[in-house]
Amino acid sequence: MLALFDLDNTLIDRLAAFRRWAAEFAAERELGARAVPWLVAADADGSVPMEAFFGRVREHFGLPEPAGELWRAYRARLPHLVRCRPEVLAGLDRLRAAGWRVGIVTNGAADNQTGKIRHSGLATRVHGWAISEAEGVRKPDTRLFEIGAARCGAPLSGGGWMVGDDAVKDIAGGRAAGLRTVWIDRRGEQPLQEPATDADRTVRDVTAAIDFLAGSGAARRGADR
Repeated sequence: MLALFDLDNTLIDRLAAFRRWAAEFAAERELGARAVPWLVAADADGSVPMEAFFGRVREHFGLPEPAGELWRAYRARLPHLVRCRPEVLAGLDRLRAAGWRVGIVTNGAADNQTGKIRHSGLATRVHGWAISEAEGVRKPDTRLFEIGAARCGAPLSGGGWMVGDDAVKDIAGGRAAGLRTVWIDRRGEQPLQEPATDADRTVRDVTAAIDFLAGSGAARRGADR
């Protein structure tokens, strides 16, 4: 039984960590009270390439450092601000104890994502991970899912599940790779009865996804895929 998870805003709250970084960044440079909401808006929940983001930051605030230097400093700092909730770590332990092979498949910079995995405590809760920059391929390309599965010692041919919050990268990509999928619906108050994807299951939070996978029905359906 294979369970692959996205990292940012699935296993960890990337937005909360970014807000902590933005507050530190603004305070260190005395950028003023409006800097934090501007940084959060400019980041657009991680959808803007960070090289472009820091180019905008440098220009907007008139900073002397090159954008590349700001980006490197961010990559070094953000992993220390990431948190993984104890109930998520305990849930992954529970899956492993039940015989699941558990892995992480994430897009992003190798140093940044590896740092998040290690500092959050996830490194000891999963069998392996695949990071896009390190592997030279990005979700939704099925090759990244294949690499992630192989790192867990469970080839995709055996079936399994992909859990994530991105309808294209995680859900469509996971389905194309032959996996069943659980979508983390982060749309706030909109009803779960109106999913934005064709995922096999829709939940609000990764803990609910873990609870579902831990049930015998999820294991059976993953094996039947």
